[in-house]
Amino acid sequence: MSSRSNTVSWAIVVCILWSTAYPGIKIGLEYTTPLHFAGVRFILAGLMILPFTVGIAAFGRMVRDNYRVFALVTLFQSIINYVLFYLGMALVPGAIGAIIVGSQPLFVAIIVAVMSYENSLTRKKIAVIAVGIAGVILVSLGRQGLKLGTTAELLGVFLIMGANVASGIANVLVSKAGTSVSPSALTSFSLFAGGVVIYLLALATEGTVMVPLAKGFGEYWITLLWLSFMSAFTFSVWYLLLQRPGVRVSDLNFWKFIIPVGGAVLSWLMVPDEKPQWLTITGMVIITLSLILFYRCNHANGHQPC
Repeated sequence: MSSRSNTVSWAIVVCILWSTAYPGIKIGLEYTTPLHFAGVRFILAGLMILPFTVGIAAFGRMVRDNYRVFALVTLFQSIINYVLFYLGMALVPGAIGAIIVGSQPLFVAIIVAVMSYENSLTRKKIAVIAVGIAGVILVSLGRQGLKLGTTAELLGVFLIMGANVASGIANVLVSKAGTSVSPSALTSFSLFAGGVVIYLLALATEGTVMVPLAKGFGEYWITLLWLSFMSAFTFSVWYLLLQRPGVRVSDLNFWKFIIPVGGAVLSWLMVPDEKPQWLTITGMVIITLSLILFYRCNHANGHQPC
């Protein structure tokens, strides 16, 4: 398997795993509050990956020598991104939130172009991304009605957009860091430190939250442990892919269009009230076509951007 095919394969695996977050978060929030749940999740995730990073002394030297990268990735990816995401999702209808989150590849492509890191925002790429976003809209419309109008909902839209921007900036920072920073060490530090900050924000805004020792307690912990493990694994792999020679940030993020598809399928399987709708299935077909077009476009250009 070529290096490019290997990168694409792992990107697909990561995005499928990320799609499990949506039903997982829905289950977890039945027992606790948003920021409290996010904080505990990321603290556990940071601790889970810690034994698989470099030694303690090497870890400390790496953070000291690359403190700017560690601090900025923690700030943008683990704190700003997830705080804005959780707060925004609490204000907007699920369909609107899914559309904005699903449009992240477009935000990343624009951020990369603005930061002059890659000259990759071509007409062909914009067209392919637009096709993918159209598919995301149909997937979302098929699952829930599209409704938006209140001031709070508009604020939620801007918060989620801000989360997309923060995540895109973090992706560029990781890519530019190069091989001097261990992906697993960066993942462990950023998730743990970000989780601590989010948890402190939860204490300040949501108060002390205790998960009740009642029916469903085991479900809560199974969900929490899965989401923590999933975060530790996926971010480590994603950061590794971002650091590979020749991998473009905007191209890698294009595969995130898989996430709403995986989320919809998992919701059909796990949420009793959700069933396949023709709009959702049509959207999935369109997203699949956009991914094929993107892959063929890059292949036809000798693996250069469209």
